[in-house]
Amino acid sequence: MTTRQLCIDYLKALNEGNLADVRGLFSDNAKVVSPLYGVLDAFDFYADLFKDTNRSETSLLNVFDSSEMSKSVALHFRYEWTLADGKLVSFECVDVFELNDARDRFEKLTIIYDTAPLRQDFDNLRRT
Repeated sequence: MTTRQLCIDYLKALNEGNLADVRGLFSDNAKVVSPLYGVLDAFDFYADLFKDTNRSETSLLNVFDSSEMSKSVALHFRYEWTLADGKLVSFECVDVFELNDARDRFEKLTIIYDTAPLRQDFDNLRRT
């Protein structure tokens, strides 16, 4: 599988809310660093994310792929996130992935975006 296909599969699984498919793209010990959820095992992160999500829609803007020289790829996309309570939040983000040695799974994901516009809605959702 190419790195680009791995990234396309990731966005597709995210859009579909398919927990099994998104987990299948990560190594067993993969970590996610998120500005809202903190540092979690990837399997736990996506379980929490999908629990907090009614709907996701991503629009890919850019792919920054240095995987031939290193093991990193970054996706820049717009995320239309409908929270479980129905509140829609929209933002641009960058997901920076570190690939495993075989370059067929993600080892680590660092998510980068400004949480200020959605922090209150997220905190309200987590309190309920």
